[in-house]
Amino acid sequence: MSTLADSLRASTTLEDHEIEWVHLVVGDWQLIADLSFADLVLWVPSELDGWRAVAHVRPNTGPMVFYDDVVGRISGSRLEPILSESFRTLGIVDGHEPDRQEEMAVRERAIPVVRQGRALAVITQHTNVVGGRTPSRLELTYRQLAESLTRMIAAGEFPSPSAPTGARRGAPRVGDGVVHLDVEGAVLYASPNAISAIHRLGHRGDVIGEVLATVVADLLQTSGSTVDESLAVVTTGRAPWWTEVSTLSASVTMRAIPLTQRGRRDGAMILLRDVSELRRREQELITKDATIREIHHRVKNNLQTVAALLRLQSRRLPDEAARNALDEAVRRVGTIALVHETLSQGIDETVDFDEIAVRGLRAVVDVAVTEHPVESRVTGSFGRMRAEDATSLAMIVSEIVQNAVEHGLSAGGTISVEVERAEVEPGVDGLTVSITDDGTGLPAGFRPVRAGLGTRIVTSLVQDLQGRIRWEPAAPRGTRVEFTARLRPLSR
Repeated sequence: MSTLADSLRASTTLEDHEIEWVHLVVGDWQLIADLSFADLVLWVPSELDGWRAVAHVRPNTGPMVFYDDVVGRISGSRLEPILSESFRTLGIVDGHEPDRQEEMAVRERAIPVVRQGRALAVITQHTNVVGGRTPSRLELTYRQLAESLTRMIAAGEFPSPSAPTGARRGAPRVGDGVVHLDVEGAVLYASPNAISAIHRLGHRGDVIGEVLATVVADLLQTSGSTVDESLAVVTTGRAPWWTEVSTLSASVTMRAIPLTQRGRRDGAMILLRDVSELRRREQELITKDATIREIHHRVKNNLQTVAALLRLQSRRLPDEAARNALDEAVRRVGTIALVHETLSQGIDETVDFDEIAVRGLRAVVDVAVTEHPVESRVTGSFGRMRAEDATSLAMIVSEIVQNAVEHGLSAGGTISVEVERAEVEPGVDGLTVSITDDGTGLPAGFRPVRAGLGTRIVTSLVQDLQGRIRWEPAAPRGTRVEFTARLRPLSR
């Protein structure tokens, strides 16, 4: 499916900066659709078949006109005259009479998308004309604001290039709350949801007629909350910026949209949204993440304490075999501690195992080698994985490398770790890891089931990871250990 930019490049001669302007208009036209209770369709001229629809948006505040998507349609003889006239004159053109579509009477108008005095495209506004009742104050105000914005589009004054770009979490919409300000910043109208949001901040008086900037500043001063530097600019509607107001009782996001006429500001529209519950949940997640990181940090410290105690006990034992056994336990505890140390520095229960693999490999080699140098390297990437898998995998790699360094590379040499990660089924990844040394090779009659404790630990952990492992001679000499592992999905 082609994007809007692709459609514009294929159907028009617009330059890149003009296409970007059309993108900005389409990025904000949901606001106009909601205020005008109308479907909006973006049309561009086509040399072959008149006008072609390249974008379409429906209102969230009222009944839609087009049930089916109209993107890709040709305008037809009814719309073509107002599209061409609007494009040619750079003016807003109304249809002559409502069009009957099924059981609806639809009023149509054309609005040129203008940039630097040139028409780039035309937007048609399709409104379901509902008869038999008097429109409410909210509807009249919303349509008045929509009229102001459409005039600004036709004048090339909306959207503002200086407005912050990018979607923000918790961004306010028309249904969340609308405040209409005059040129001095006084409230001309506030929707019920907007009034509720301001009251939740702590304001108990009327809103209509008050200067919004003064109301908000008094609330922040009373609650002792921090005043954002953009607050005054937003609450007076002087610039198209965003801000968030937080008091002891609530948090409200605000977006200011200055309203202009012939280049001069004549008021503003403020969109408000009560995001108190959203911020509360975010704070809970932050607190939970911090608690989890602290737990991992304490587990790491406790494991290091255990390792230190085992190390002290090892030094007091006269039997060399017992000392070696305790030293092995110290190394294994240290490997598990390394995983928890990595988890304590992250924000979730997954880790980047490449860092653990390199640090663990270096630690084993540095500790085990005393006389003859051993080189080590890692090829490929383990990637991110769940903590449970990381702990088992760290133990497996550590045991295999330890055995290679102690028994196969007593005279020095090279040990390499090669890893390949691939999807074994949708959403599930598998690892194939090969650990090769160029040492003395496997002893005669080697059988994993009769090997030492380290080999039995490795075999058990590989089975827990639903994998397989095999030991074989390497060419031209040495040992090659290859195992597979099936990783748990990152998301639960």
